[in-house]
Amino acid sequence: MSSHREAPEISKDPVADSSDLYAFVSPDDPDTVTIIANYVPLQIPASGPNFFEFGDDVLYEIHIDANGDARPDITYQFRFVTELRNDRTFLYNTGQIESLDSENWNRRQFFSVTKVDSHGKSTVLAKKLPCPPCNVGKVSIPDYEGLAKDAVHKLKTGEKVFAGQRADAFFVDLGAIFDLATLRPFQDKHLVGQKLFNYAGKAVNATDKTNVHSIAVQIPLHMVRRDGKKRVKAADSGAVIGVWTSASRRQVQVRDGDSKNADVYVGPQVQVSRLGNPLFNEVIVPMAQKDKWNSLPPSEDKQFAEFVAKPELASLLPVLYPGLFDKLADLNKAGKDRADLLAILLTGIPAGLIDGFQNNTGQLQADMLRLNTAIAPAAKPNKFGVVGGDVAGFPNGRRIADDVVSISLRAIAGVTVPLVDKKFTPDAAAALVEQGLSIKDASAGLLKHFPYLGTPFDGFSVPA
Repeated sequence: MSSHREAPEISKDPVADSSDLYAFVSPDDPDTVTIIANYVPLQIPASGPNFFEFGDDVLYEIHIDANGDARPDITYQFRFVTELRNDRTFLYNTGQIESLDSENWNRRQFFSVTKVDSHGKSTVLAKKLPCPPCNVGKVSIPDYEGLAKDAVHKLKTGEKVFAGQRADAFFVDLGAIFDLATLRPFQDKHLVGQKLFNYAGKAVNATDKTNVHSIAVQIPLHMVRRDGKKRVKAADSGAVIGVWTSASRRQVQVRDGDSKNADVYVGPQVQVSRLGNPLFNEVIVPMAQKDKWNSLPPSEDKQFAEFVAKPELASLLPVLYPGLFDKLADLNKAGKDRADLLAILLTGIPAGLIDGFQNNTGQLQADMLRLNTAIAPAAKPNKFGVVGGDVAGFPNGRRIADDVVSISLRAIAGVTVPLVDKKFTPDAAAALVEQGLSIKDASAGLLKHFPYLGTPFDGFSVPA
């Protein structure tokens, strides 16, 4: 998955596990950028009476780098507080929830938003904003869409924010990919590996009908650009931002069940999770270093560059699909660093390689989701993003409908090598690699407006 359960330790701590990060120029409001950070992945809708929620003891942050030093120029911090109304019931709700302040809703969450600038100055933008409830069922919550709409908050400073349960829109044939990188439709098309694989067929979206908890912020573009301009050109360095999300916990937590204040937090915040580019920690960083990667800022990512320069999956494809990736095999044998992948994932793509496009942030190697904010949303988006000729898509930021799994596989298979080596001709199969899924395989669908992710599945309609 993009980053669901991507490291040994964070897989044990789902409320702090950043599963997906999206950053894109808002299609219905192109003077803004939307950033969505998903946490608490793989929620089974039928999960009562203890429904999913954000962690009151977790600091959630969305970071924006405007000058290419892989350090945040803007950070939005989100902190949550849970309130229990009735300590004499086991129920999440004792009747229908028809509003965000319903007396029937027993366990509610609120959040604050704090903005931190590049000098470390903090400004509290909002306090005690209500989250929507989890989608219990149509009897308990007859108008969930209306409640969720009420939970979108417009701040006085110009941003919109939302924090709450949403349907997971990430699509991946997880069982097949981690079963020795099997690509079911790709096998059907090319009839390869018949001795090893004999169960090719329609891809299965492993994350369908599951929910996540999303933190979403929509920001006017001039607020994230280094020069503060409302209009810039795609060629301008000031058009590009780097984005990542992180979750942190206090170094020490003291529990005293006899006191009114049962939890006491002391010591500094310690980062336990982060996410920039999808799949980076999942399939590039070795298992022995995944927890370390989660603890570090992007400015320290040079130490992981060797795994980008010579990705393990590139050496596996010629073995798993014999005869289809001979040119990739020769490239691997040459032992040269994959300059194309280093650019895509760690520095951004410089100007001159793709007509009308660049998202380079400089020479510092850092895993950030890089977005050229001057590139307008595509009228007809291509799910393969930049490798499909659509420069408004991944790896130029990441839209919700981008097929990041297939895009990443095609890049690793060699389709992006000609960007840096005109003499290299990729294997014909490289441009055909795909997992066989699209956003249409995510049953919830998407909204046409902020926060874009669809209505979460309810436990009555989607039992465990």
